[in-house]
Amino acid sequence: MGDVVQFKRPSLKEKHKGKSLCKHGFHKWVIEKENQFDVKQGRLVTVMRCARCQEKKIELK
Repeated sequence: MGDVVQFKRPSLKEKHKGKSLCKHGFHKWVIEKENQFDVKQGRLVTVMRCARCQEKKIELK
């Protein structure tokens, strides 16, 4: 038999770190550079994702 590996569960503090700011509307927006063009509308778009909670925000140019 192989060795048994014990996995450590993340504590609640580590699991919810940084999310309290996002709940109150203070997101940390980072621009995603993979998708910059919307094919259906034929426009440039800026896709922004919060680094903490992974929420998306889309801006049309």
